[in-house]
Amino acid sequence: MTTADEIEHRGWTRRRFLKWGLGGAAVVGVAGATGVELVSHGILPGKQSLDALDGACDVPVPGLVFSPVGPTHSGTFTSRARNCAVGYTIGYPPGHRPGSSVPLIVMLHGFGGNHSTAVSGMTPAQAVALKLDGQPLPPMAMVTVDGGGGYWNPHPGDDPLTMVVDELIPMCQRLGLGSGGRKIGTMGISMGGYGALMLAEKHPETFAAVAAISPAIWTSYDEAQSANAGAFASEATFREFDAVTHVGPLAGKPVRVASGSDDPFRPGVVALSQVLPRPGTVTISSGCHTGPFFTSQEPPSLQFLGMHLA
Repeated sequence: MTTADEIEHRGWTRRRFLKWGLGGAAVVGVAGATGVELVSHGILPGKQSLDALDGACDVPVPGLVFSPVGPTHSGTFTSRARNCAVGYTIGYPPGHRPGSSVPLIVMLHGFGGNHSTAVSGMTPAQAVALKLDGQPLPPMAMVTVDGGGGYWNPHPGDDPLTMVVDELIPMCQRLGLGSGGRKIGTMGISMGGYGALMLAEKHPETFAAVAAISPAIWTSYDEAQSANAGAFASEATFREFDAVTHVGPLAGKPVRVASGSDDPFRPGVVALSQVLPRPGTVTISSGCHTGPFFTSQEPPSLQFLGMHLA
């Protein structure tokens, strides 16, 4: 549950304005006469640059400690749903190898990423080898996959959600991952955080738990279009794949959402927090839409999934 102090709006102080004036002149050049207003409200990405100058993006990242890292397997398969070859990586937990039967985490990458960059600051095998407070995670495998740049929702000739559910997961299950009563969870960062929520909303029977870090959630189609015209193929697609509107299937499902208080997607996350069914939780804390925040939230997100997939 999100508290009022967690979503309190950060003020625009004289000190921050002076720092903007010293370091953010290029933003005005791009934004024109309304640049200051757009930047200060986070509509343009310049606000995050300003926050970085003011220290708003400073997030302590704890040292990552790993058990002996398990093996990794990478490959490609031809996706009918995406009409292209897609790459994937499977990271196995410590003490396990191909052929082991363990729960599975489907990890979705952010915008501009791919299967090799889905996890912030770690490989998939390192992620499932994390130790928290000296204790290893429960054994879980992690798979990452190429989802393109279409925000994990269907576009003409490219349907990454169907690829994950109808192609990637069955392939993993044939390898013993997420099969035979072993549960499947999903996790993602930014665009991938949105995708993880959408996977669970559209396929609640498949995913036992969800962890979304800084999910890229817009509150309207016009807002999405102004920020990234390729995010949704049409307004009808936005309505059908709006993560806030379609939260009903998440009722009773463990869901963890974490976002920074200076993240430009915070309004969408706040809107989600107001309708997310129990036992889902949303935490908004200090941080921005940056690598340090992503990395700091990966350990508790993996711990959360381990608790509900084991």
